[in-house]
Amino acid sequence: MQIKYFFHGMVFAITCSLLSCTATRPTKPATAPIPKITDTVPSTPARSVQKITDSSHTDAFLEDLLQSYPQYFDSILANRKTYNLQLIYTRIDRGVNGVPALKHFYFNVNRNHYFYPASTVKFPVSLLALQRLNELKDKGIDKNTTMITEHAYSGQTQVLNDPTTLNGKPTIAHYIKKILMVSDNDAYNRLYEFLGPRYINEQLHQKGYADVQLAHRLQIALSADENMHTNPVTFLGNNNEVLYQQPSQFDTTQPAVRSDSMGEAYYSNGQLINKPMDFSLKNRICLEDLHDILISLVFPGKVPASHRINLTDEDRNFVLKYMSQLPTESLYPPYAADTVNYYPAYCKFLLFGAAKGPLPKNIRVFNKVGDAYGQLLDVAYIVDFDKKIEFFLSAVIYCNSDGILNDDKYDYETVGFPFMKHLGQVIYDYELKRERKTEPDLSGLKFVYDKEY
Repeated sequence: MQIKYFFHGMVFAITCSLLSCTATRPTKPATAPIPKITDTVPSTPARSVQKITDSSHTDAFLEDLLQSYPQYFDSILANRKTYNLQLIYTRIDRGVNGVPALKHFYFNVNRNHYFYPASTVKFPVSLLALQRLNELKDKGIDKNTTMITEHAYSGQTQVLNDPTTLNGKPTIAHYIKKILMVSDNDAYNRLYEFLGPRYINEQLHQKGYADVQLAHRLQIALSADENMHTNPVTFLGNNNEVLYQQPSQFDTTQPAVRSDSMGEAYYSNGQLINKPMDFSLKNRICLEDLHDILISLVFPGKVPASHRINLTDEDRNFVLKYMSQLPTESLYPPYAADTVNYYPAYCKFLLFGAAKGPLPKNIRVFNKVGDAYGQLLDVAYIVDFDKKIEFFLSAVIYCNSDGILNDDKYDYETVGFPFMKHLGQVIYDYELKRERKTEPDLSGLKFVYDKEY
């Protein structure tokens, strides 16, 4: 049948079927003050040897640094296995020509220690969506082209318009903005449906991230079969003409055999199941891969060409802009109009935790966070324009002291957010004090945001 779509006074028609769906990310309830960057940290590591325990990689530098702050980390360090804590810090030193040299430090990092990646999967999928558009540029479409999502299979919903855009039209660009600023789940699902799991996984595997398995939408309960079926999509031109139609897809690829599990027990349909929860069909990506993908975005030249996601310079700047833009600086979507739910540090865990007040204007965090099933994650590139500081920091911690999943009792407020704030603060303080032969030119990371914060 023919259905008409209304975009702020405009009408156009294409053939499709009808359903709708919206999803929003829950507001973080925790409150914490903005960190004061005043603590003293060692200027050089006490040792330079590596420690290998239980196949996990820990560099002495990070071990010693965290141990020098027992007020923040003593309990976590003593129970690092329980918290499944993993950290990666990358120090950046610029040569006289501005080319960065990277040195990586690890704490308890182990690719075989599963954690649920939650919303961090939205980051590589956003990059792949831009890559896919570049592959389809001969169709006359780009990230700002109207994309209508239809439905053709059980569990699927459609999107006919988007009231959070200026003109009411849904686009890849707008979905990515929602993902990077407030981690919108529905926006991710629309990119997942556009790409399909086969494209996502094959592309990431080809680029060197062989352990990745992204297999489902977020926030909505669908079967494995339903997640392997993705919606048909249609791209429309300025005159509402059809530029490109992509039919519904079905991924027949057999998933890798895994035995990942979490927790000691879990609730299912209101019943307590006294055994670990099976995550073998849920999303998987390790912290090292997320960290490396972020490095490849910020410093493409530090990654082999075959490992880079194919982005234009404009794509790259677009992503960096919205990774760093605060929701209080956003007019479309209108997050700036709702500072109660979307406060400045929303989705900026490292360095700021769950702070609700104003943030330092000289600091920008280019990052992607995640939280679900007690996992709290942040993958970040942090810069201070005034102090000429830049570094990468990625962290994951399991905040679930009772060991029960799906009981909505997680320790984000008491353990996770304070840890993220203090970790970012300690690394920042170390960076503030260490010597640099060449100051970085960070001017290319200064963007004009939707509104002044």
